[in-house]
Amino acid sequence: MTASAPTILATCGGLNPGEWTDAVYGPLVLEAIRLAEVPAGRTPHVLHVNTAGGDPRFVEGTEIEAARAAGARASHLRLFPHPNVPSLAAAVNAADVVWVSGGSVVNLLAVWRAHGLDRVLRDAWRRGVVLAGGSAGGLCWHTGGVTTSYGPTASAVADGLGFVPGSLAVHYDSDPSRAVAYEAAVAAGDLAPGYALDEGTGVVYRDDGDGAQLADVVSERTDGRVLRVDAESGRAVVTALEPRILRP
Repeated sequence: MTASAPTILATCGGLNPGEWTDAVYGPLVLEAIRLAEVPAGRTPHVLHVNTAGGDPRFVEGTEIEAARAAGARASHLRLFPHPNVPSLAAAVNAADVVWVSGGSVVNLLAVWRAHGLDRVLRDAWRRGVVLAGGSAGGLCWHTGGVTTSYGPTASAVADGLGFVPGSLAVHYDSDPSRAVAYEAAVAAGDLAPGYALDEGTGVVYRDDGDGAQLADVVSERTDGRVLRVDAESGRAVVTALEPRILRP
């Protein structure tokens, strides 16, 4: 637990295809590790939380291999069919980065709250564990966003964890229906204003004592967009932000 201030990296990314391995940590995961400020000489520890996808075992070997290729160590926190550790707090606080994968954000929120993992994560974040993730794993930290958790049509969910202010939309370029749903929800006041992420992009929040605030905008693609979506007079106002390009 080494981040100098509570830090969250919310992304639309994660593992990328590997050349010699099935997958590698993409630049967004590597950025989460960098943000953890792990002291030189110590192996970074990434805790993977795959609740949103039902804790599928078959991805775990790929994540462990990707971590090893990046010079990191990976472990997993499962909640299906029951927790795989005696103490959620001990598992989370032993990590430098908690990386939350995609899937159903609605299911993720319900299961985390049932087990008290939401409270554990908030405490660890305050202690310096970097919280990060892609898709549902990026949306969950916000007050809400748009999701296909209820079916193939994107709809608003407004009961996110609220660790950071505002809402988030992901897959903005690959699923145009999300853009329509998100901008309509923000315009109507059903969701707070927030950010929209193309594939391979992310937003960084830090709390330097006055609440979590946007600190950086990043992309592993030169054409990846990060958009600010506000409401004005009953309509959505979209502003493009300039991301910092991450290198592998």
